[in-house]
Amino acid sequence: MEFNFQQYFNRTFPFWNRITDSQKEEYIQNSFLSNFKKGQFVHDPMGQCFGMLTVYKGQLRVFIQSENGKEVTLYRIDEGETCTLATSCIMDEITFDVFIEATRDSTLVVTNSSYLNRVSEDNVYVQNFIYKQTTEKFSSVMWSMQQILFLSFDKRLASYLYDEVIRTNESSLVVTHDEIAKELGSAREVVSRMLKYFQKEGFVILERGKVEIVNKDAIRKIAIES
Repeated sequence: MEFNFQQYFNRTFPFWNRITDSQKEEYIQNSFLSNFKKGQFVHDPMGQCFGMLTVYKGQLRVFIQSENGKEVTLYRIDEGETCTLATSCIMDEITFDVFIEATRDSTLVVTNSSYLNRVSEDNVYVQNFIYKQTTEKFSSVMWSMQQILFLSFDKRLASYLYDEVIRTNESSLVVTHDEIAKELGSAREVVSRMLKYFQKEGFVILERGKVEIVNKDAIRKIAIES
């Protein structure tokens, strides 16, 4: 079945009814679907200015990486959400480099960056949408930085586990120690050591590629206690 860009944009973008019919037609002409496998890079600092990414299916992870390869996850982009950081070439205010990868098999709706540049200059509603999306994501970035700078690792790990249980509505999390380390900007060995402590205390059960939360209240208490 052919993808209906008109219907999708109408229910996804609040600015859609604020642009002209000719702008809508050109917007659709400058948009396309792109598929990515789990773990595949969608954007990196050395790549071209891709465009605005909206997740139709799947999920993206936005992260930064140090020179020695250490990663810190800034935030995730879920279905129906938009990522504007791959449009840094049209936003002078974005002065740092990010990586974007697919954390699941994903289908993205991509809108060409050069067209976005033109239409955002002509239409304040499109411009406001882009800046609003960027501002909201920077709030997530600041939250991530606060976690890293001001919380002990046991609290950060407990907070991550509890948030994942709430987000997925599952007590069994399919995730590796290495993936958790990338999320939290830590070393795999540190994650493994703390998870083993949680297991010893009866909070979790560890299996290969899986963390089973058996005492959600205890995990929550560690995450929120001062």
